[in-house]
Amino acid sequence: MSDDSTGEETRRITDVKALKVFTHPLRIRLYRALYASRAATASQLADQVDEVVSLVSYHLRKLAEGGFIEDAPGHSGDGRERWWRVSSEQGFSYRTSDFTGPEGAAVAGSVTRQLLQARQERYSAYLDELAAWPREWTDGAFSSEYLPRLTAAETAEMGQELGELIRRWTERGRAAEEAGETEGREHVAVHLYGFPSRP
Repeated sequence: MSDDSTGEETRRITDVKALKVFTHPLRIRLYRALYASRAATASQLADQVDEVVSLVSYHLRKLAEGGFIEDAPGHSGDGRERWWRVSSEQGFSYRTSDFTGPEGAAVAGSVTRQLLQARQERYSAYLDELAAWPREWTDGAFSSEYLPRLTAAETAEMGQELGELIRRWTERGRAAEEAGETEGREHVAVHLYGFPSRP
């Protein structure tokens, strides 16, 4: 899920009611957990986010009502528990400029801050666990900041190119997994921000 990103296959949210679904921080955590696992039950997700199953089920239904998740067919089991998956493998995006007026601006601002906090928490958790990761991973990890002087149009073009690059690497990883090449693979969180700044 990303704010202010673009992509042909990414679902772009333009309706404030749909975006409101993500004003609750647990829904962001559940969406991310489901995206990472590809398919899961409420019980499995409850274990991952450390919440009770009834609360998780409630928020999963809200995500489903918004069209962000759906039933995951083809999973075996006794039929007593529902399996879920995200509706789009490319996730969703939104532009804050699509949300004008007091309510729209407040909702977009709230969701953007929730996403930023969730990303910061994930990176902080990685830093806390740094000693537990093998050197190949700590050497491969990166964190950078750049300050190019660009126009607004150039910034948008750069964002599109970066999105295409990440999609290419995502597809490469999925193809390798489908071919059975799972050894040494981890979920890699890539956070990109591009915004005007006057240092």
